[in-house]
Amino acid sequence: MLATQEQQSGIVRSIRRIGWFDTMIRARETGLILIILTLFCVMSLISPYFLTVENIRAMAMAFAVEGIVVVGMTILLISGGIDLSVGSVTALAMVAGGWLFLNGVDPWAAAAMAIALTTAIGMAMGFLTTVVGLHHFIVSLAVMVIARGVCLLATGGRPLGLYSLPPEFKFIGQGTIQNIPLVIIIFVVVVVTFDLLLRRTTAFRKVFYTGSNPKAAAYSGIRVGRVIFATTTLCSTLCGVAGVIYMARFGSAQPSFGIGMELNVIAAAVIGGASLSGGSGTILGAILGAVLLSMVSSSLALLNVSVYWQDIIRGSILLGAVLFDHYLVKRRR
Repeated sequence: MLATQEQQSGIVRSIRRIGWFDTMIRARETGLILIILTLFCVMSLISPYFLTVENIRAMAMAFAVEGIVVVGMTILLISGGIDLSVGSVTALAMVAGGWLFLNGVDPWAAAAMAIALTTAIGMAMGFLTTVVGLHHFIVSLAVMVIARGVCLLATGGRPLGLYSLPPEFKFIGQGTIQNIPLVIIIFVVVVVTFDLLLRRTTAFRKVFYTGSNPKAAAYSGIRVGRVIFATTTLCSTLCGVAGVIYMARFGSAQPSFGIGMELNVIAAAVIGGASLSGGSGTILGAILGAVLLSMVSSSLALLNVSVYWQDIIRGSILLGAVLFDHYLVKRRR
């Protein structure tokens, strides 16, 4: 007997629910959430200090500002690029803003000029990549070394003490609103904004098309060079924003700050689903990757694991994520 129209509609709805559930289960974000919850529960049982307000706040503050850089790196990876200079450029923003302030420039103007400097660096990298034709890896590697050298040269290798920063400026990195650190509020605004832009806007969808197949994207009318130029510039700009927040948070500018940040940022993005081959990734997944890495670092510290082993473990996590991404790319092909 043929099913009635109502029964057929019910079957269709059931199939859609199954399909949605299957998609949700397969999503990288779901797996990361399960891993984070599992680690959270295990550490809560093992260490009495893990669930303390101080530790939770420390973990949140640890990945919040770095998470702003993760957003820029994720968008750049989706477009097919990569930036190894994020740590050095973030430090350069701190040093530039601090140096200008110590030389009589208003702190807000100094911060704006520091961000403008990092934006110019991103534009220069974008030009060398898209117009000159150099590879992102080589360009960003060179900028990483140059920016770090400028930091050391400008400071003589010593931190700049910014103790006279006005309280209203320090509020950016140290203040709270309704007991919520302003740093975390800024982080959430940046994440939500760019996540919505990637998911909902046509302009940002071009980032995915460019990373997936640049030639096909060019044939379809997308100006691939402009997309890569824009994502490269955006990544450096967000590094500048992070650097200014760090400057306000610590009340100093440290020329050695951010060493190794590029590995943490790339690891977070790749763990969250961003492909090193371009064309895939989400802001939410990358932030979950950053949360996982922050929890792992906090857990290892609470368990008194040697800092040398911590580096080995974090590197192994990155290698595992890259291997998994490589497997998925081969499977899609």
